[in-house]
Amino acid sequence: MKLNRVRVIGGAWRSRMITFPDHKDLRPTPDRVRETLFNWLGQDLSGRRCLDLFAGSGALGFEAASRGAQQVLMVERERSACATLEANRKTLGASQVQIVRADVLQFLRGGPSVYDVVFLDPPFAAGVWDALFELLPPWLATDACVYCESGATLNAPAGWEIFKYGRAGQVHYQLLKRIAHDDQSSVPRHL
Repeated sequence: MKLNRVRVIGGAWRSRMITFPDHKDLRPTPDRVRETLFNWLGQDLSGRRCLDLFAGSGALGFEAASRGAQQVLMVERERSACATLEANRKTLGASQVQIVRADVLQFLRGGPSVYDVVFLDPPFAAGVWDALFELLPPWLATDACVYCESGATLNAPAGWEIFKYGRAGQVHYQLLKRIAHDDQSSVPRHL
């Protein structure tokens, strides 16, 4: 199995390399996009709890941990990706990082914990946005930020607001916040 590498761009592990396996749906968030995202979030994530769904290479989760996140929970379905995430966790000494091998939608149907930052970077062709926005609200702290990375612009569903947006090549990325915490039946079925 061929391993690829991506660099942590900031924080305690700045310039350290993490590896990830070759897989057709695995594409780490580009350096430029990660730099913009962590400028939006603030360079210091001390005390924040982060949920990295569709963790893949772990670039977003390890970047958050490098910048002081109190806890980072990575959820990934692919066995080889999980094994590589675990190896990177050990190499970096990232005790605040936990890795769960699970299907993201099944995981979100379980008992929620509350997170301050959620990273959503599903395979572009997965077609899971409706389900994610429906299942995610119980997992969010009151002022949580949700990062979305996609192959096309997403429209904010009812109860959500896009407050930051960018594009780099074929990658569209945005930061969303909940604007209504009540009835989830208002979430539209199509994005």
